[in-house]
Amino acid sequence: MKIVVLCGGLSTERKISFSSGTKVCAALRSKGHRAVLVDLFNGLEDYGEEVISHPECLFEQLPDLRPVVFDGKAPDLEAVKRARKYRSPSLFGRGVLEICRAADMVFIALHGLNGEDGRVQAAFDLMGIRYTGSGYLGSGMGMNKIITKEMVRPAGVLTADWHDYHGVTEADIERMEQENPVPCVIKTPTGGSTVGVYLIHQEAEFVPALRQCLKYGNDILVEQLIEGREFTCAVLGDRALPCVEIVPKKGGYDYSNKYQAGATDEICPGRIPDELAGRMGEMALTVHRTLGLRTYSRSDFIIDSDDRIFFLEVNTLPGMTPTSLVPQEAAAVGISYEDLCQFIVEDACRYF
Repeated sequence: MKIVVLCGGLSTERKISFSSGTKVCAALRSKGHRAVLVDLFNGLEDYGEEVISHPECLFEQLPDLRPVVFDGKAPDLEAVKRARKYRSPSLFGRGVLEICRAADMVFIALHGLNGEDGRVQAAFDLMGIRYTGSGYLGSGMGMNKIITKEMVRPAGVLTADWHDYHGVTEADIERMEQENPVPCVIKTPTGGSTVGVYLIHQEAEFVPALRQCLKYGNDILVEQLIEGREFTCAVLGDRALPCVEIVPKKGGYDYSNKYQAGATDEICPGRIPDELAGRMGEMALTVHRTLGLRTYSRSDFIIDSDDRIFFLEVNTLPGMTPTSLVPQEAAAVGISYEDLCQFIVEDACRYF
Protein backbone atom coordinates (compact mmCIF):
# COMPACT_ATOMS: atom_id res chain seq x y z
CA MET A 1 0.00 0.00 0.00
CA LYS A 2 0.99 3.63 -0.48
CA ILE A 3 0.90 5.07 3.03
CA VAL A 4 1.46 8.59 4.33
CA VAL A 5 2.69 8.60 7.93
CA LEU A 6 1.40 11.97 9.14
CA CYS A 7 3.29 13.44 12.08
CA GLY A 8 4.67 16.68 13.51
CA GLY A 9 1.91 19.24 13.45
CA LEU A 10 1.66 22.19 15.80
CA SER A 11 1.16 20.89 19.32
CA THR A 12 3.28 20.59 22.44
CA GLU A 13 3.85 16.96 21.41
CA ARG A 14 5.34 17.83 18.01
CA LYS A 15 8.76 16.32 18.77
CA ILE A 16 7.25 13.13 20.17
CA SER A 17 5.12 12.81 17.06
CA PHE A 18 8.23 12.87 14.84
CA SER A 19 9.75 10.10 16.93
CA SER A 20 6.58 8.00 16.63
CA GLY A 21 6.17 8.70 12.93
CA THR A 22 9.75 7.87 11.99
CA LYS A 23 9.61 4.50 13.73
CA VAL A 24 6.17 3.69 12.27
CA CYS A 25 7.34 4.61 8.77
CA ALA A 26 10.38 2.33 9.04
CA ALA A 27 8.19 -0.51 10.33
CA LEU A 28 5.70 -0.15 7.48
CA ARG A 29 8.50 -0.12 4.91
CA SER A 30 9.80 -3.36 6.43
CA LYS A 31 6.35 -4.83 5.71
CA GLY A 32 6.64 -3.88 2.05
CA HIS A 33 4.55 -0.69 2.09
CA ARG A 34 5.53 2.46 0.18
CA ALA A 35 5.49 4.64 3.30
CA VAL A 36 6.35 8.36 3.29
CA LEU A 37 6.83 10.54 6.38
CA VAL A 38 5.03 13.90 6.15
CA ASP A 39 4.90 16.81 8.62
CA LEU A 40 1.31 18.07 8.93
CA PHE A 41 2.44 21.68 9.44
CA ASN A 42 5.42 22.11 7.10
CA GLY A 43 4.21 19.65 4.51
CA LEU A 44 6.32 19.19 1.40
CA GLU A 45 7.73 22.72 1.20
CA ASP A 46 11.35 21.55 1.48
CA TYR A 47 10.96 19.23 -1.54
CA GLY A 48 10.41 22.01 -4.07
CA GLU A 49 7.63 22.98 -6.47
CA GLU A 50 7.87 19.93 -8.73
CA VAL A 51 7.19 17.52 -5.85
CA ILE A 52 4.46 19.76 -4.45
CA SER A 53 2.77 19.68 -7.87
CA HIS A 54 3.20 15.90 -8.20
CA PRO A 55 3.42 14.53 -4.62
CA GLU A 56 2.68 10.97 -5.76
CA CYS A 57 6.29 10.78 -7.02
CA LEU A 58 7.46 10.41 -3.42
CA PHE A 59 5.92 6.94 -3.32
CA GLU A 60 8.16 5.90 -6.22
CA GLN A 61 11.47 7.06 -4.77
CA LEU A 62 11.05 6.93 -1.01
CA PRO A 63 12.88 9.72 0.87
CA ASP A 64 15.44 8.61 3.44
CA LEU A 65 14.35 8.54 7.07
CA ARG A 66 16.48 10.64 9.38
CA PRO A 67 16.99 9.46 12.96
CA VAL A 68 15.13 11.47 15.60
CA VAL A 69 16.93 12.33 18.84
CA PHE A 70 14.64 13.58 21.60
CA ASP A 71 16.19 16.35 23.73
CA GLY A 72 13.70 16.15 26.59
CA LYS A 73 12.30 19.62 25.97
CA ALA A 74 8.92 20.80 24.72
CA PRO A 75 9.05 22.50 21.29
CA ASP A 76 9.06 26.25 20.74
CA LEU A 77 5.90 26.42 18.64
CA GLU A 78 6.26 30.13 17.87
CA ALA A 79 9.68 29.42 16.37
CA VAL A 80 8.14 26.58 14.33
CA LYS A 81 5.53 29.00 12.96
CA ARG A 82 8.15 31.62 12.08
CA ALA A 83 10.31 29.08 10.29
CA ARG A 84 7.55 27.88 7.95
CA LYS A 85 7.93 29.24 4.43
CA TYR A 86 4.24 28.79 3.61
CA ARG A 87 2.56 31.90 4.97
CA SER A 88 -0.96 30.65 5.55
CA PRO A 89 -3.29 30.28 8.56
CA SER A 90 -3.88 26.67 7.53
CA LEU A 91 -2.51 23.94 9.78
CA PHE A 92 -2.09 21.81 6.66
CA GLY A 93 1.28 22.52 5.08
CA ARG A 94 1.83 22.71 1.34
CA GLY A 95 1.07 19.49 -0.46
CA VAL A 96 -0.22 17.64 2.62
CA LEU A 97 -3.79 17.14 1.47
CA GLU A 98 -2.63 16.31 -2.05
CA ILE A 99 -0.25 13.54 -0.99
CA CYS A 100 -2.82 12.19 1.50
CA ARG A 101 -5.37 11.97 -1.32
CA ALA A 102 -2.81 10.11 -3.45
CA ALA A 103 -2.20 7.54 -0.69
CA ASP A 104 -4.12 4.35 -0.01
CA MET A 105 -4.04 5.07 3.73
CA VAL A 106 -2.85 7.78 6.11
CA PHE A 107 -1.27 6.46 9.30
CA ILE A 108 -1.97 9.26 11.79
CA ALA A 109 1.06 9.49 14.07
CA LEU A 110 0.08 12.91 15.40
CA HIS A 111 -0.23 13.57 19.14
CA GLY A 112 -2.06 16.31 21.01
CA LEU A 113 -4.03 19.19 19.55
CA ASN A 114 -4.28 19.48 15.76
CA GLY A 115 -4.22 15.72 15.33
CA GLU A 116 -5.54 13.82 18.30
CA ASP A 117 -8.53 16.12 18.79
CA GLY A 118 -10.55 14.96 15.77
CA ARG A 119 -10.17 17.96 13.49
CA VAL A 120 -7.78 16.28 11.05
CA GLN A 121 -10.02 13.20 11.04
CA ALA A 122 -13.08 15.33 10.26
CA ALA A 123 -11.29 16.99 7.35
CA PHE A 124 -10.24 13.59 6.01
CA ASP A 125 -13.81 12.27 6.32
CA LEU A 126 -15.09 15.15 4.23
CA MET A 127 -12.42 14.57 1.60
CA GLY A 128 -12.75 10.79 1.43
CA ILE A 129 -9.22 10.16 2.76
CA ARG A 130 -8.75 6.87 4.62
CA TYR A 131 -6.86 7.01 7.92
CA THR A 132 -5.91 4.93 10.95
CA GLY A 133 -7.26 5.21 14.48
CA SER A 134 -10.46 6.64 15.87
CA GLY A 135 -12.92 8.87 14.05
CA TYR A 136 -13.45 12.57 14.64
CA LEU A 137 -16.09 12.27 17.38
CA GLY A 138 -14.31 9.75 19.61
CA SER A 139 -11.04 11.59 19.10
CA GLY A 140 -12.59 14.92 20.06
CA MET A 141 -14.21 13.55 23.21
CA GLY A 142 -11.10 11.62 24.23
CA MET A 143 -8.88 14.68 23.85
CA ASN A 144 -10.95 16.68 26.33
CA LYS A 145 -10.42 15.32 29.84
CA ILE A 146 -13.59 16.98 31.14
CA ILE A 147 -15.85 15.47 28.49
CA THR A 148 -14.15 12.09 28.90
CA LYS A 149 -14.84 12.06 32.64
CA GLU A 150 -18.45 13.11 32.09
CA MET A 151 -18.90 10.27 29.61
CA VAL A 152 -17.21 7.40 31.43
CA ARG A 153 -18.30 7.97 35.03
CA PRO A 154 -21.96 7.08 34.29
CA ALA A 155 -20.63 3.93 32.58
CA GLY A 156 -19.21 2.78 35.92
CA VAL A 157 -15.61 3.94 35.54
CA LEU A 158 -14.19 5.30 38.81
CA THR A 159 -12.53 8.67 38.38
CA ALA A 160 -11.37 11.34 40.82
CA ASP A 161 -13.90 14.00 41.81
CA TRP A 162 -13.43 17.26 39.94
CA HIS A 163 -14.54 20.80 39.20
CA ASP A 164 -14.38 22.14 35.67
CA TYR A 165 -14.20 25.81 34.74
CA HIS A 166 -14.67 27.48 31.37
CA GLY A 167 -13.56 30.90 30.17
CA VAL A 168 -11.52 31.48 33.32
CA THR A 169 -10.28 35.01 33.98
CA GLU A 170 -8.30 36.63 36.80
CA ALA A 171 -11.59 37.41 38.54
CA ASP A 172 -12.33 33.69 38.95
CA ILE A 173 -9.12 32.72 40.68
CA GLU A 174 -10.14 33.50 44.26
CA ARG A 175 -13.38 31.53 43.94
CA MET A 176 -11.57 28.58 42.39
CA GLU A 177 -9.06 28.56 45.23
CA GLN A 178 -11.89 28.47 47.78
CA GLU A 179 -13.78 25.69 45.97
CA ASN A 180 -10.87 23.24 45.69
CA PRO A 181 -9.27 21.73 48.78
CA VAL A 182 -5.57 20.94 48.65
CA PRO A 183 -4.05 18.49 47.70
CA CYS A 184 -5.40 18.62 44.16
CA VAL A 185 -4.32 18.57 40.52
CA ILE A 186 -4.74 21.49 38.11
CA LYS A 187 -4.86 20.57 34.43
CA THR A 188 -5.47 22.08 31.05
CA PRO A 189 -8.21 19.74 29.78
CA THR A 190 -6.81 19.28 26.28
CA GLY A 191 -3.11 18.91 27.08
CA GLY A 192 -0.97 15.84 26.57
CA SER A 193 2.35 14.31 27.66
CA THR A 194 1.81 15.81 31.14
CA VAL A 195 2.21 19.33 29.72
CA GLY A 196 -0.03 21.74 31.62
CA VAL A 197 -0.47 19.44 34.65
CA TYR A 198 0.35 20.71 38.16
CA LEU A 199 0.26 18.68 41.39
CA ILE A 200 -0.68 20.92 44.31
CA HIS A 201 0.38 19.80 47.79
CA GLN A 202 0.30 23.17 49.59
CA GLU A 203 -2.23 26.00 49.40
CA ALA A 204 0.46 28.52 48.42
CA GLU A 205 1.07 26.54 45.23
CA PHE A 206 -2.51 26.80 43.93
CA VAL A 207 -2.66 30.30 42.44
CA PRO A 208 0.81 30.29 40.77
CA ALA A 209 0.04 26.90 39.21
CA LEU A 210 -3.37 28.06 38.04
CA ARG A 211 -1.87 31.14 36.38
CA GLN A 212 0.72 28.94 34.70
CA CYS A 213 -2.01 26.58 33.48
CA LEU A 214 -3.96 29.52 32.01
CA LYS A 215 -1.12 30.02 29.53
CA TYR A 216 -2.42 26.91 27.75
CA GLY A 217 -6.05 28.07 27.61
CA ASN A 218 -8.99 29.42 29.62
CA ASP A 219 -10.66 26.09 30.38
CA ILE A 220 -9.39 24.47 33.57
CA LEU A 221 -9.90 21.08 35.24
CA VAL A 222 -9.20 20.77 38.97
CA GLU A 223 -9.21 17.21 40.30
CA GLN A 224 -8.90 15.52 43.66
CA LEU A 225 -5.29 14.28 43.95
CA ILE A 226 -5.17 10.49 44.14
CA GLU A 227 -1.95 9.13 45.63
CA GLY A 228 -0.85 5.71 44.49
CA ARG A 229 0.91 3.66 41.84
CA GLU A 230 0.62 4.60 38.17
CA PHE A 231 -0.43 2.15 35.48
CA THR A 232 -1.53 2.22 31.88
CA CYS A 233 -3.56 -0.29 29.91
CA ALA A 234 -4.01 -0.43 26.15
CA VAL A 235 -6.89 -1.73 24.07
CA LEU A 236 -6.01 -3.32 20.74
CA GLY A 237 -8.93 -4.36 18.57
CA ASP A 238 -11.46 -5.79 20.99
CA ARG A 239 -9.17 -6.86 23.83
CA ALA A 240 -7.22 -5.28 26.65
CA LEU A 241 -3.47 -5.84 26.64
CA PRO A 242 -1.39 -6.51 29.76
CA CYS A 243 -1.02 -3.37 31.86
CA VAL A 244 2.24 -1.49 32.42
CA GLU A 245 3.35 -0.25 35.83
CA ILE A 246 5.13 3.11 35.58
CA VAL A 247 7.89 3.88 38.08
CA PRO A 248 9.92 7.06 37.38
CA LYS A 249 13.47 6.78 38.70
CA LYS A 250 13.48 10.42 39.72
CA GLY A 251 10.57 12.82 40.19
CA GLY A 252 7.18 12.31 38.58
CA TYR A 253 6.12 10.90 35.24
CA ASP A 254 6.60 14.24 33.48
CA TYR A 255 7.28 15.20 29.85
CA SER A 256 10.99 14.36 30.00
CA ASN A 257 10.65 11.14 32.00
CA LYS A 258 8.04 9.85 29.54
CA TYR A 259 10.34 9.98 26.55
CA GLN A 260 13.94 9.87 27.75
CA ALA A 261 15.17 6.30 27.42
CA GLY A 262 16.00 4.82 30.82
CA ALA A 263 14.35 7.62 32.86
CA THR A 264 11.45 5.42 33.98
CA ASP A 265 11.05 1.77 34.86
CA GLU A 266 8.12 0.40 32.88
CA ILE A 267 7.15 -3.03 34.15
CA CYS A 268 4.92 -5.17 31.93
CA PRO A 269 2.84 -6.90 33.09
CA GLY A 270 2.39 -4.62 36.10
CA ARG A 271 3.04 -5.99 39.57
CA ILE A 272 -0.58 -6.46 40.65
CA PRO A 273 -2.82 -9.51 41.20
CA ASP A 274 -4.52 -10.96 38.14
CA GLU A 275 -7.95 -9.99 39.48
CA LEU A 276 -6.92 -6.33 39.78
CA ALA A 277 -5.31 -6.38 36.34
CA GLY A 278 -8.48 -7.89 34.90
CA ARG A 279 -10.60 -5.12 36.37
CA MET A 280 -8.26 -2.50 34.95
CA GLY A 281 -8.50 -4.11 31.53
CA GLU A 282 -12.31 -4.06 31.72
CA MET A 283 -12.21 -0.36 32.64
CA ALA A 284 -9.96 0.37 29.67
CA LEU A 285 -12.39 -1.49 27.40
CA THR A 286 -15.35 0.42 28.87
CA VAL A 287 -13.63 3.74 28.18
CA HIS A 288 -12.76 2.64 24.64
CA ARG A 289 -16.30 1.50 23.88
CA THR A 290 -18.10 4.38 25.63
CA LEU A 291 -16.24 6.95 23.53
CA GLY A 292 -16.67 4.90 20.35
CA LEU A 293 -12.94 4.56 19.75
CA ARG A 294 -11.43 2.44 17.00
CA THR A 295 -8.50 0.01 16.63
CA TYR A 296 -6.43 1.08 19.64
CA SER A 297 -6.30 3.36 22.64
CA ARG A 298 -4.45 3.58 25.94
CA SER A 299 -5.98 4.51 29.29
CA ASP A 300 -4.02 5.71 32.31
CA PHE A 301 -4.85 4.74 35.89
CA ILE A 302 -3.77 5.11 39.52
CA ILE A 303 -4.26 2.37 42.10
CA ASP A 304 -4.51 3.72 45.65
CA SER A 305 -3.59 2.01 48.92
CA ASP A 306 -7.08 0.43 49.12
CA ASP A 307 -6.67 -1.17 45.66
CA ARG A 308 -9.20 1.18 44.12
CA ILE A 309 -8.51 1.77 40.42
CA PHE A 310 -8.98 5.40 39.36
CA PHE A 311 -9.15 6.25 35.66
CA LEU A 312 -7.13 9.35 34.71
CA GLU A 313 -7.40 9.87 30.96
CA VAL A 314 -7.42 8.13 27.59
CA ASN A 315 -5.01 8.50 24.68
CA THR A 316 -6.72 7.93 21.33
CA LEU A 317 -3.44 8.08 19.39
CA PRO A 318 -0.96 6.52 21.82
CA GLY A 319 2.74 7.12 21.38
CA MET A 320 4.67 4.78 19.10
CA THR A 321 8.17 5.94 20.04
CA PRO A 322 11.02 3.58 21.01
CA THR A 323 10.02 4.03 24.69
CA SER A 324 6.23 4.06 24.22
CA LEU A 325 3.92 1.85 26.23
CA VAL A 326 1.51 0.32 23.71
CA PRO A 327 4.34 -1.40 21.79
CA GLN A 328 5.58 -2.80 25.11
CA GLU A 329 2.14 -4.17 25.96
CA ALA A 330 1.78 -5.67 22.49
CA ALA A 331 5.20 -7.31 22.80
CA ALA A 332 4.05 -8.93 26.06
CA VAL A 333 1.47 -10.94 24.07
CA GLY A 334 3.87 -11.74 21.24
CA ILE A 335 3.05 -8.91 18.82
CA SER A 336 6.17 -7.31 17.34
CA TYR A 337 6.36 -3.57 16.64
CA GLU A 338 6.14 -4.21 12.90
CA ASP A 339 3.13 -6.49 13.29
CA LEU A 340 1.45 -3.91 15.54
CA CYS A 341 1.77 -1.23 12.85
CA GLN A 342 0.48 -3.67 10.24
CA PHE A 343 -2.54 -4.52 12.43
CA ILE A 344 -3.38 -0.83 12.84
CA VAL A 345 -3.36 -0.35 9.06
CA GLU A 346 -5.38 -3.50 8.37
CA ASP A 347 -7.95 -2.70 11.04
CA ALA A 348 -8.42 0.80 9.62
CA CYS A 349 -9.50 -0.74 6.31
CA ARG A 350 -12.64 -2.09 8.04
CA TYR A 351 -14.00 1.42 8.50
CA PHE A 352 -13.70 2.69 4.92
